[in-house]
Amino acid sequence: MVFFAIPFAIVFKISFSYMVPAQPGYAPLLEWFAETQRLVATFNLANYQVLLQDTLYLSTFLYSLKVAAFSTVLCLLLGYPMAYAIARSAPTTRNLFLMLIILPFWTSFLLRVYAWIGLLKTNGVINNTLLSLGIIDQPLVLLYTDFAVYVGIVYSYLPFMILPLYSNLEKHDLTLLEAAADLGARPVKAFFKITLPLSMPGVVAGCLLVFIPAVGEFVIPSLLGRTDQLMIGTVLSAQFFGARNWPVASAVAIALLLLLLLPILLFQRYQQRELEASRR
Repeated sequence: MVFFAIPFAIVFKISFSYMVPAQPGYAPLLEWFAETQRLVATFNLANYQVLLQDTLYLSTFLYSLKVAAFSTVLCLLLGYPMAYAIARSAPTTRNLFLMLIILPFWTSFLLRVYAWIGLLKTNGVINNTLLSLGIIDQPLVLLYTDFAVYVGIVYSYLPFMILPLYSNLEKHDLTLLEAAADLGARPVKAFFKITLPLSMPGVVAGCLLVFIPAVGEFVIPSLLGRTDQLMIGTVLSAQFFGARNWPVASAVAIALLLLLLLPILLFQRYQQRELEASRR
């Protein structure tokens, strides 16, 4: 509560303030006038009206939701088979696979994103490889596209999908699959009837762990994405540090938090279910 409620209260307060050319760049909500011996409170709702009236903010919110949702689906499609393979692997190799999943975290996040610039640029590794193999005649435009943003987000957040899924799949009772096979169920049917339903808490937890931070992602779209289509994290940074309009930036931050409130509550609910299940 200390590390969340106090910063949230400060940002919430600034979102009702006015922009002033000073440091800090906002006017106080409560101001004491010694001449009249009065404490005056000033609340500015125009910052939230800007979010509703300016199409820039609506388009960036929708684009951020689209990118986060599609990236989450891609992470799920890639992460589920990987988590399933790790959970069903031999105990001697399981720890090795988990270490390989966590290994990218040993490197700076910024450096890992920068590395994709060298891979995706016009004369980068991918284009040079495809040209040398004769697959393409001219370099592909990969960098500064939606494709590059999806690649960066999926690469960066894939471990957050794999680890909750592995934690769930590793606890499954394999005798249920044996019983299904004895009753005539083929492996595919047993998977959809037993494994997949039992793994839904892990699926939901992994999806929320990817979706929630991906909506407000700033570094990846700034380095790899298009300049004509911004995500909400980029707009938020531009308002804070570029335009120095702290009140509008705070209103954007509050709106983003309210947008993510439902996914956060869902994540907490499934985390509680997982905790209760592990205690049984």
